[in-house]
Amino acid sequence: MHMIKKLPLTMAVLAALCPISVLAQDFTQEQIDAIVAKAVDKALTDRQAKIDAAVDKKADVITEPQSTAQSPDLAIPFGIKFTGYARYGAHFQAADQKYVAVDGSYNGASAIGRLGNEGNGGEFQLSKAFKSANGAIWDVNVMIDHWGDEVNLKKAYAGVTNVLESNPNAYLWAGRDFHQRPQQGINDYFWMNHDGQGAGVKNFDIGGIQFDVATVAAVESCSPEVMNDEANPSRITCTGGSGTGDKGNYAATSKIHGMKLGPLDLEIYANYGFDSKGIDTQERMKAWQGGAVISHTNDSGVNKVIARYSDNSDNSVFNKTEDLTTVYASFEGLHKFTQATQVEYILAFHDFDNSRDKTDNRKNYNAIVRPMHWWNDVHSTWLEAGWQHVDYDNGGDNKGWKLTLSQNMSIAMGPEFRPMLRFYVTGGKVDNERTARVNNTKDETLDDFNVGAMWEAWF
Repeated sequence: MHMIKKLPLTMAVLAALCPISVLAQDFTQEQIDAIVAKAVDKALTDRQAKIDAAVDKKADVITEPQSTAQSPDLAIPFGIKFTGYARYGAHFQAADQKYVAVDGSYNGASAIGRLGNEGNGGEFQLSKAFKSANGAIWDVNVMIDHWGDEVNLKKAYAGVTNVLESNPNAYLWAGRDFHQRPQQGINDYFWMNHDGQGAGVKNFDIGGIQFDVATVAAVESCSPEVMNDEANPSRITCTGGSGTGDKGNYAATSKIHGMKLGPLDLEIYANYGFDSKGIDTQERMKAWQGGAVISHTNDSGVNKVIARYSDNSDNSVFNKTEDLTTVYASFEGLHKFTQATQVEYILAFHDFDNSRDKTDNRKNYNAIVRPMHWWNDVHSTWLEAGWQHVDYDNGGDNKGWKLTLSQNMSIAMGPEFRPMLRFYVTGGKVDNERTARVNNTKDETLDDFNVGAMWEAWF
């Protein structure tokens, strides 16, 4: 029966490949068999290629569950998805500091402005989605990062949605993840950060309001030390970076979102920090923090107010300091004059107050403005100006400013589009009266002039 099904195909192939004059020639049976076999193989190969192409076009598509790894409104085919963020380039130092920084800053890695003022590194992730017979949607996610000498495992977790009949959009997860790390982009500040390993649920809906609740543990890490042990060829205790267990510092985190106050969007955060018996009794502490975000979005852009209060901690209840209270508040936004001309901005305040040890008490003030203009869909020019003031309660204050001009090429028009090639020049000046820990120098005044080229992408 199989050969009968192939017969029409064979005859059609012969008719196409062999003109009448050829068929009229005398052939041996072996030659005829060889011609037929070759024609059939070619036809079957072409047909299989067409079938494969059709299958690829009709790949089953699912809507991904909302997780920190994947966007909830992005439909992907089954298979491995590669995502991440990275920036690498050359940064030439021509003055006192490679990166402009005011000593004592607590408002982010680039509190004086991150354009033309940040180092290299990246985060690279693989995700796999599954759909069960009962309709539940699963994903497994693994991420490594490279922000220093070590490559670390930052994510290794699994989650599922459409599994609770009463709450199909709820996303349940367990493992190691980027957890509750709301970030401000222009100053690169995670005003809360509880990356760790644990379990929780996101987008649990109650009356149209979404709840996120989890318990996570800080990941253990090690600091390499040199040993006088000739039996160990490397003589190093460990290679640094993160381990597989937890340190014993825990956080119970919560977030309420999806709330409306007229035209405003509201988010509320509440976190509690505690320690397990893996921590020495005398070092066990508790901490808590609360925060709120009020934002307004329209056709011209977005404005956002953030406020956070922490007791015995700063931006993470994993890390505790007795009698420390911190307050962080900021106003940030993006305004579009036109699609081609936009400006980003931020004003921020950070109060660090330790009633037990007042030697490092200080207030941070910073302001950044970044006007941007696109000449077309590819080329744009950005100018970023930043100012920062660190006011110590005892011993003076530190101030600084930074100015960066950047010429860019990007994949599309808008500050949100990457990949981008960036060519920039940065200048600035810092006056550190209180301390001079930056760059291991004792100079109070530091001049800055740097030139660089960098690519940046999120995908």
